[in-house]
Amino acid sequence: MISAVASRRHVIADDLRAQISTGRIKAGDRLPSETQLAARYTVSTPTLRSALALLQAEGLVEKVHGKGNFVRHPLRRITYIGGGGTPANAALCVTIRTTKLRARGHLAALLRVPAGSPLTEFLCVSHDGKSPHSLARIYIPRDLAPADVPPESSGPERMTTMLAKPRPPLAEVQEKIRVRLPTPVEATTLRIISTLAVLEVTRVSTDAAGRIVEAALLTLPGDRADALFTTHPITEERTAEG
Repeated sequence: MISAVASRRHVIADDLRAQISTGRIKAGDRLPSETQLAARYTVSTPTLRSALALLQAEGLVEKVHGKGNFVRHPLRRITYIGGGGTPANAALCVTIRTTKLRARGHLAALLRVPAGSPLTEFLCVSHDGKSPHSLARIYIPRDLAPADVPPESSGPERMTTMLAKPRPPLAEVQEKIRVRLPTPVEATTLRIISTLAVLEVTRVSTDAAGRIVEAALLTLPGDRADALFTTHPITEERTAEG
């Protein structure tokens, strides 16, 4: 029975996906109500919702509370560049909110500073038009934080340049990546469903003296983000030439 239900939801999702990809159902269109779709496919409402959840997780369908399910316009994808990079897409706009706070709990441990140390948080939300696209929380020791960051920049590259201005040269960048479900705050901020997996990148940058000069917590929805890491192996021939 379980396998039959699972198979049925995939059949429904495949059919709706095909209608979307061929243009029979266009971006921005509202789908028939869940009751109507359940009757059309002769399934229960929970099975129908399970099928829609697959399309929502793929970013094809968006459920708007009180209005129904709509076909989403194609999402602009971003690529996180490993090794201290940022989500890269010049077409995105980034809004920045600056907050002064004190290191507590996980932040004190992450930046390896005593509890109560002054920090500056930059909450950065990228937007594709009016739609939120990705979220970054960047923490910098107060004495290293820039004081002239405007509330909005033209793109991720400019944001990175501004935040890097007062920072000492980096000696090491460590990145930890994991896939998880969004927190309620993240789901609300990014306007994504709670079952859509996000890519979480925790990036810690250290200078030559061993001081952590920046810690960044990046949240990238899985339906619109890729991660790219490039490795340059040191061969024996290159070592000999050096």
